[in-house]
Amino acid sequence: MIETHLSLLIVVIPLLAAPVIAVLPNGRLPWFISTLVVWIVFVLSCWQLINIQGGDIISYELGGWAPPWGIEYRIDAANALVALIVAGIAAISLPYALQSVIKEIPLKQHSLFYAALMLCFTGLLGITQTGDIFNLFVFLEISSLSSYTLISMGKQRQSLTAAYQYLIMGTIGATFFLIGVGLLYAMTGTLNMADLAQRLPDLYNHQTIHTAFAFIMVGIALKLALFPLHLWLPNAYTYAPSIVTIFLAATATKVAVYVMLRVFFSVFDYSFIQASPTDELFLLLCVMGILFMSFFAIYQTDAKRLLAYSSVAQIGYMMVGLALGSMLSVTGTLVHLFNHALMKGALFMAVGAIVYRIGSSRIEHFAGLGKQMPWTFAAIVMGGLSLIGVPGTAGFISKWYLVLAAIEKQYWFLVIVILLGSLLAVIYVWKMVEVLYFKPQGDVSIQTVKEAPLSLLIPTWILVIANVYFGFNTELTVGTAQQAVALLLSGAVK
Repeated sequence: MIETHLSLLIVVIPLLAAPVIAVLPNGRLPWFISTLVVWIVFVLSCWQLINIQGGDIISYELGGWAPPWGIEYRIDAANALVALIVAGIAAISLPYALQSVIKEIPLKQHSLFYAALMLCFTGLLGITQTGDIFNLFVFLEISSLSSYTLISMGKQRQSLTAAYQYLIMGTIGATFFLIGVGLLYAMTGTLNMADLAQRLPDLYNHQTIHTAFAFIMVGIALKLALFPLHLWLPNAYTYAPSIVTIFLAATATKVAVYVMLRVFFSVFDYSFIQASPTDELFLLLCVMGILFMSFFAIYQTDAKRLLAYSSVAQIGYMMVGLALGSMLSVTGTLVHLFNHALMKGALFMAVGAIVYRIGSSRIEHFAGLGKQMPWTFAAIVMGGLSLIGVPGTAGFISKWYLVLAAIEKQYWFLVIVILLGSLLAVIYVWKMVEVLYFKPQGDVSIQTVKEAPLSLLIPTWILVIANVYFGFNTELTVGTAQQAVALLLSGAVK
């Protein structure tokens, strides 16, 4: 019975938990219920991924209404992998959240905080599960609205400004996406992605379809912070509470990349993309994003902001794979999507541990803390090595696939860009390492700083170890990604 409703339960359980958590008394109970919920969902997402091994597709008809008339949840290897990322990061982040939330968020807001976190979790999972493009928009808004609330709960006044800026940009993106969906519905009379994929090829000559595609692309690009539509992201990551930054950095933009992948390969045919200047435009924006945002990261004085600009650059890597549109490149995108969640989650957790101890994420305040907090320092080093793409780490695997894809297409300039981006990552990672370990302490008060508590260190090191493990064992990441890409590029999911 559970297997039949598996894809629905993954979304319904956190959705029902959110209002229950909101009315609980403030304290540890909302955290405990939230942690229990995300771990149940994580187990279900693992089960779901196992069930689609071998190329199977799970189709669930909501309310017994057969698609395309009713809403369908349609699960293949691609969205099962992304759902696992979202659930896995949440399962690791919630134990971390207990002490971090107590430190950074007033007690009277704890119940509402965890309720909003469950709604954001629900929205991200719903995006990965649904096979209906309007239902996808609904879940996109659920995750976005709850994200605005979560970001605004930061201690600094700038968190309200960051949330407002994100709200404006997110609303514009959602409006563009919805206009595009409306135009598609006007032309095809359907919202089911598989049904759209069957009807659209006969309409590719219509200008309305090209307009719809442009609106949808701009809307998603705003949501995933593709350069130069990234302006909301640095402030959002910098001023949000640490646990919010960790969760959003490791999940939200990854889900948006997944949405772009779905539109590219499951709604529109990639031949349609190639016939338009879209792939060249995206490739140019990706290259600019990788280089410019890596340079911007080097000159940041706040660790969270540095990692935020790094995230925009890493989004460029993921979108390069989609723009190239080959088996190798899209495999690289999916693998990097998974690996970046691990590396950036570990790095933001490590920075959050420092914030927990000294109350600041400014790099100048980190001077000498590497010796006081050796495990946290080591986590930053290991996460940084994966971000650079050093062999033996998860980051190397995905960048290797992207380099191979560029060589396959004989885009030698792209190989140079990927390598140069990694060299720039060396500089901004070293910037943090140098201050943490080699710069003398300037403030006597931080000489008594202790290592972060185990409740913060254990989740951080789980992700650090995962960065090393998936640098050697690629059965889950590369294997599932190759299975997903085979379906996407063969049109089997249509």
